[in-house]
Amino acid sequence: MQIAIMLYPGFTALDFIGPYESLHYLPDAEVRFVWHEPGPVTADSGVLVVGATHSFDETQTPDLVLVPGGFSTLQHARDEKVLDWVRRVHQSTQWTTSVCSGSVILAAAGLLEGKRATSHWAALPVLRTFGVEPVGDERIVDAGGRIVTAAGVSAGIDLGLWLAGRIAGEAKAKAIQLSMEYDPQPPFDSGHMSKASAATKATAT
Repeated sequence: MQIAIMLYPGFTALDFIGPYESLHYLPDAEVRFVWHEPGPVTADSGVLVVGATHSFDETQTPDLVLVPGGFSTLQHARDEKVLDWVRRVHQSTQWTTSVCSGSVILAAAGLLEGKRATSHWAALPVLRTFGVEPVGDERIVDAGGRIVTAAGVSAGIDLGLWLAGRIAGEAKAKAIQLSMEYDPQPPFDSGHMSKASAATKATAT
């Protein structure tokens, strides 16, 4: 299974690292980090650098596509080569997926029109401008037709395990979860807008 994870300048690291940790364990997984051309791509922190391994042109028929989010998502959602690649590969993917504001790129490519989708809470209003029904209270939204979107940042870990379960079966996904020791017990209960205080919301915004 060829897994193409799009990288772009300004991506948020955990958006793709979370699902990558699950997906690279899948049987016969071939992971590609894809951008306009191979080479270093810098995260939104300006510090972390990850190497794109393949270009869009070299990656025409991936089985699974994952688009992460980041502070620069809106900029790349106007990149016609990005949008053309997403549209083209979606025609033959088994799964087309996003984490966080990566769903804005799927929406800009026309893949989410009239569908339910999620994103980071700060990007949900943007989805509506593309004719998408934004969902703010689900970590993973299966829009049907092979398209799945995940909420902000850490939800990518959930998405990776969800996909592993669909692709390789629940037993394999549970083994991957255990290998990652993914048993979240956060020290604070402010991980969703419905739980956070007004002060926390203001600070986060």
